[in-house]
Amino acid sequence: MTLQTPLIQSLDLTVPIILAPMAGIAGGALAVAVSGAGGLGLIGGGYGDRGWIEREFEIAGGERIGIGFITWALARQPELLSLALERGPRAVLLSFGDLRPFAPSIARAGIPLIAQVQTVEDARIAVGEGATIIVAQGTEAGGHSGERATMALVPAVVDAVAPVPVIAAGGIADGRGLAAALMLGAAGVLCGTVFYAAAESLAHQNAKKRVVEASGDHTVKGSVFDVVRGYDWPTPWAIRTLRNAFYDRWSRDLDDVRRTPGPHRKSYSDAQDRGNVEVAAVIVGEAVDLVRTIEPASALVERVLTEASDCLANGAKLLDLSHRGNRRSGL
Repeated sequence: MTLQTPLIQSLDLTVPIILAPMAGIAGGALAVAVSGAGGLGLIGGGYGDRGWIEREFEIAGGERIGIGFITWALARQPELLSLALERGPRAVLLSFGDLRPFAPSIARAGIPLIAQVQTVEDARIAVGEGATIIVAQGTEAGGHSGERATMALVPAVVDAVAPVPVIAAGGIADGRGLAAALMLGAAGVLCGTVFYAAAESLAHQNAKKRVVEASGDHTVKGSVFDVVRGYDWPTPWAIRTLRNAFYDRWSRDLDDVRRTPGPHRKSYSDAQDRGNVEVAAVIVGEAVDLVRTIEPASALVERVLTEASDCLANGAKLLDLSHRGNRRSGL
């Protein structure tokens, strides 16, 4: 089955899947792999490391990928948007902040602006500020998110901003999730967790191994990892990660981390470099149960698409059988 949605049409894709721009994880190689499989690969602009962004665009080798920014962090280094636009990205995704300072430049460049939101009201605001595609992100997502769940948020946003295409995010890591999102009225999905352990991901091998062994039961949401990394995240966004020893020890004593950040930050940075996942955060969402192998991103995209097509085809058959039964029974 070929899936035709407004996302595919608006971005000239063949698969309605967008790679979440995971900071430090979604680099040029992963973005190219997802785009090459028919979706849209986004590199993670994250907190604004200019050298990293330049390097990952170079790794992409001229392939048309996109980029995502944390909007409030981009506001501190707005020149990074110009750096990205000069490279002709396929799309720019902004999340967690005010789009207005950046939307005009993106529009003048003729680049689609994707806005990720966590509430219905923010979806309406984003469309008014120039977003051409909306990502409705549920709290099940890895990384930072709001409080609403995907299943209820997506159709509410679809109704609020129609006919602007809406993309579902949060808790989607296989074809069943894609099929469900399409049934909710979404035009596609944005996925991070399913690609975290992909062969092309920049995650440490120890982190990938932890992901394929983990359960969504092991995820937690809080602020300890933001505090230790020195990121002053605005409310109401908290970060979902896998629970580890560092979280268990310091989430109950955040004041100590704030009072003496230096030693904590140094040990945390060292742990990241060494791949010590009992200290460093593994930033994935509740759908981590569905990630069981380390394999190329192209294989992941193909499997999600095949599963979704099968689900939709089987659903159509079941619906037809149900209708026939209702007609026979006089209902």
